[in-house]
Amino acid sequence: MVGESFLRSFRNLFNLPLRRLFRGSVPLAWLNLTHDRRRFVTSLGGVAFAVLLMFVFTGFMNALYDSQVQLLSKLNGEVIVVNRLKTNMFVPRSFARRRLYQIRSFDGVADAYPMYISEGNWKNPVTKKSFSVRTLAFNLGDPVLLMPEITSQMAALQIPNTALMDSRSRAEIGPSESGVVSELVDKTLHIVGTFDLGTDFASGNGNLVMSDVNFLRYFADRGPEEDKRSFATADVGVVKLEPGADAAKVVAALQAALPKDVLVLPKAGPGGFVDRERTYWQENTSIGFVFSLLTAMSFVVGIILVYQILYTDVADHWAEYATLKAMGYTNAYLLKVVLQEALFLSVLGFVPGFAISYLLYTGAANATGLFFQMTQQRVTNLFAATFVMCIVSGAIAVRKVQKTDPAEVFGG
Repeated sequence: MVGESFLRSFRNLFNLPLRRLFRGSVPLAWLNLTHDRRRFVTSLGGVAFAVLLMFVFTGFMNALYDSQVQLLSKLNGEVIVVNRLKTNMFVPRSFARRRLYQIRSFDGVADAYPMYISEGNWKNPVTKKSFSVRTLAFNLGDPVLLMPEITSQMAALQIPNTALMDSRSRAEIGPSESGVVSELVDKTLHIVGTFDLGTDFASGNGNLVMSDVNFLRYFADRGPEEDKRSFATADVGVVKLEPGADAAKVVAALQAALPKDVLVLPKAGPGGFVDRERTYWQENTSIGFVFSLLTAMSFVVGIILVYQILYTDVADHWAEYATLKAMGYTNAYLLKVVLQEALFLSVLGFVPGFAISYLLYTGAANATGLFFQMTQQRVTNLFAATFVMCIVSGAIAVRKVQKTDPAEVFGG
C-alpha cells in the first residue's frame, strides 16, 4: 500500500518536470552513469546510505512521538477526562470518579468509563530481577479498550490475580506469554494471555491489563509512601458520545459546567488530548531538536556524497563535455545531462535505502516495543528530500563543465 501510494505521489509531484528534463538526451546521462558498473553500484550505495540515515533518524523521532499516543488512540471514546494537573500520561494524578457520573447526565453523552493506571515492579520469572511496568485496569463490563486480543479474553481476566501482558514489552522483563507466573509489587500474578500495544515513556518496559477488582488487590494499599487507591478516584475518564453528537459542543458544555479540578478535551483533532500529549513531548524534551539535527546532517552528507560522485563523472568526461561545447551544445544542455544523472541517482538510490529502512523499522519495533510507521507522507517527504539533495549536488558539480573553455582542453 505504501509502495503504491509512493509511486502515485511520485508521478503527481514530478510528472511535468520530468518530461522537460528527459527531453532529448536521456541516453547520454544514463550511459555516463552505467558505463562503469562497479562505480555505478558504489554510487547508488552512497545515495542509499544517505537515504537510510534520514529514514532512521526521522523514524526514531516519529516512533517516540507516535508511541506516546498509542494508548490514547485505542480508547473507546471521543472525549477524555483527566485531572487538571495531569500534564501528560506519565503524571500519576487521579480525579474524583463522581465527575463521570455527572458527565453521564449531559446531552449527547452515551456513557463515561473510568480507567485506572499505576506503575509497579514486575519480577522477571527467569532472572528474578524487577522492572517497572504500567498496569491498565477497568471494569470488564465497560468497553474501554476494544482491542480484539483483550475483548476475547475477558473471561480469563475475571479470575483473581490474573492479567494480560503486552507482547511488545521489552525483553528484559522476561517471557511475554500466557502461562507465565511471577510477582507484581511482591504479589503473585498469573499471565493468562497477551495483547499488542507497545511501550512509551510512561509504560517504560511494558504494559499489563487487568480488571479493576484485581487492580485494587495489587495497588489499593502499597504502604505509607504510596497513595491508597479505591474506586472513588480514576486516572482517566473515557467518554462515549451518542451517534451524531457534536463532540465540540459536548466538550464545551462539560467544560462550562464541571468543577475546575478536571480537564475535558476531545480525544482527536486540533487541541485534542492526543495532540496535547504529542505537543508536550515535542516542546518539553530535546527529542525533536536532536533527531531533526541528525536528519539535516544526513541530508548534508548526502549532498556531499552525490557531489563527489557527479564531480568525478564530470572530471572523467571533461574532454567529452568540452567537445560537445565545441560542437555548439549550450551550458543549459550540459546542465540538463548532469541533472538527469542526479535524478537517476535519486530514484535508484532511494529504492534500496527505503527497502533497508523498512526492514530496520520492523527490527527496531520488535526490539524496543516502539511504534514505527512507514507512512505515505513520510516516504514522500524523504523522497522529495533525496530528489532535492541530488539536484543540488548536480547543479554544483556541473559548474566545472559550464566554465570549461574547449580551447583550454584541446590546447587551442
